[in-house]
Amino acid sequence: MALLDWIVLGGTLFFIVGFGVWKTKGSNSVDDYVRGGSDAKWWTIGLSVMATQASAITFLSTPGQAFHDGMGFVQFYFGLPLAMIVICAVFIPIYHRLKVFTAYELLEKRFDLKTRTLTAILFLIQRGLAAGITIFAPSIILSAVLGWDLRTLNIIIGTLVIAYTVSGGTKAVSVTQKQQMFIIMVGMFFAFFFILGSLPADISFGEALKIAGANEKLDILNFDFDTKNRYTFWSGITGGFFLALAYFGTDQSQVQRYLSGKSVRESQLGLIFNGILKIPMQFFILLVGVMVFVFYQYNSSPLNFNPAATEAVLTSEYADNYKILEEEHLELEQQKRMAQNDYSAALKLKDYNAIEQAKLNVVQVNKEERINRDAAKTLISEASPNAETNDKDYVFIHFILNNLPRGLIGLLLAVILSAAMSSTASELNALGTITALDLYKRNKSMEFSQKHYVTATKWFTLIWGIIAILIACVANLFDNLIQLVNIIGSIFYGNVLGIFLLAFFLKFVKGNAVFIAALVTQAIVILGWSQDWMSYLWLNAFGCGLVIILAILLEGLDRTLRNPPIKA
Repeated sequence: MALLDWIVLGGTLFFIVGFGVWKTKGSNSVDDYVRGGSDAKWWTIGLSVMATQASAITFLSTPGQAFHDGMGFVQFYFGLPLAMIVICAVFIPIYHRLKVFTAYELLEKRFDLKTRTLTAILFLIQRGLAAGITIFAPSIILSAVLGWDLRTLNIIIGTLVIAYTVSGGTKAVSVTQKQQMFIIMVGMFFAFFFILGSLPADISFGEALKIAGANEKLDILNFDFDTKNRYTFWSGITGGFFLALAYFGTDQSQVQRYLSGKSVRESQLGLIFNGILKIPMQFFILLVGVMVFVFYQYNSSPLNFNPAATEAVLTSEYADNYKILEEEHLELEQQKRMAQNDYSAALKLKDYNAIEQAKLNVVQVNKEERINRDAAKTLISEASPNAETNDKDYVFIHFILNNLPRGLIGLLLAVILSAAMSSTASELNALGTITALDLYKRNKSMEFSQKHYVTATKWFTLIWGIIAILIACVANLFDNLIQLVNIIGSIFYGNVLGIFLLAFFLKFVKGNAVFIAALVTQAIVILGWSQDWMSYLWLNAFGCGLVIILAILLEGLDRTLRNPPIKA
């Protein structure tokens, strides 16, 4: 990295932290600290909601997902707009009418304290893990690519987030997220247009799309009914719907964003704003990954994008075998460029037969390249069983560091770290709030001043920040980081969503039945995930339906036992 990149990166990050601390100093009441004074406008809410969900994982993993598997991942978000409508119509009016500080406060009003405590604990488990992963994700990748120390990176990112989140609470998170979203989108647009400008002079954007389409990267819709298929139209519209409904409707890291709204209307407009823009934003990020794929059709790429994995195999007894695969990779890249040139020439001549033949050649060469890459992954696993062979998360960062001009590298790294900070800040803000208000305050026999609970929330936020850093320091990569975060959410969200739906719509079901049903459901969902009963997206609908059915049955059984039928 050049000096200019360091200046851009450092200046951007310290501006965000400094602005957040300066803008929100002096929050002395619980309302100010937890709900930001309840004066946020709809655009602040909308951007804050988007920034909370758009972690560094989104901007590292999503382009790599598209590079390898195409645009089909966008189906994951198809249920989100429907979820926004339901939340705006049902959740937001209830939250505002009851003037709650946390989502789980509502559950005590409807059921009992133990149900509130249980759902709060479930949230703390899954969101605490997620907070560590949102720090770990950029750290592990930047450390592998740049050679920076992993634990030092974890501590730096975590400390920067803790600084302004502890200082200013919800308002600090919201005001900084506007700047972070601006930086994120500017950086991604710069990267997109740079890729287009770096393609051969005779390759237009339209022809780039045709090249991507020939390699099946633009296959967006999959109507397969297989429940083990992760990304289909049906899993997105059902499992994605339940995941989004649970995440945006019951997860305090999101609920806290729109509880800060000036009115019900401002909160609703903020979520509608997110519902309208979220799919186009994810589509664009995936399209960036597809354009990276097209870029590497004409430019050299490594056999495996993870430099740590490559180093592991090259320093092992399998080094010679790996070098043979690298030579085959170079030869395939030459064949690929020739095939792409033939395809482009056929497109210009509009010769249908030539186009189809050239397309078949392109597909065949890319298929052989994938086989060669898979062989390299197998070899890496044999050389180092602990090495991360799945290099999806490294594709985009490799492109950034090896192809972008000075200054733009620093901006894109600022994008990644800003996204990590924005998401982690919301999570720590919510974790501190839930611990202070749902557990500490509610289970104390004495009542203290507003200032005491603000101080307690700050301390709990700091503690969760330290826990998140510790989790990041011991974490390991999964199949794909963005999938890992969604898997963790899917294990817990369906159950919690079902509890809230029982609270809203089934008034005859009482607290004891819900509490037992929630415990049983959580155990069954964890078992189902571990045994791979279905794709993780379906766990959301499964958990939601199961807790509702069990609670109804348990309530019916309880009533029968309490009021047995009178014998004639």
